[in-house]
Amino acid sequence: MTAHILAIDDSRTIRTLLTVALENAGFRVTTAVDGVEGVAKFQETDADLVITDVNMPNKDGFGVIEDIRQGSINKAVPVLVLTTESGAALKERARAAGATGRQTV
Repeated sequence: MTAHILAIDDSRTIRTLLTVALENAGFRVTTAVDGVEGVAKFQETDADLVITDVNMPNKDGFGVIEDIRQGSINKAVPVLVLTTESGAALKERARAAGATGRQTV
């Protein structure tokens, strides 16, 4: 069974790069252009992993994470944040929203 990844990013370039790289690695990929579409597609698909950007129109990545964690569909799915931003506060906010990961020192 092939793992299914939902990639949510408003950048067409990032969505294309993720799709090509992940499909070449043998994964099935669904993409969404913003957080609203991403949450809708999550509810319609059987995603095994979600990769989301933070800064997006209509619903940001934190809202995506919160909706997934508060929903009734696969609340425990791993959610990874892929963003060009960094900083301890952003990482902590993502973790507080329910992103998967651990802090490294």
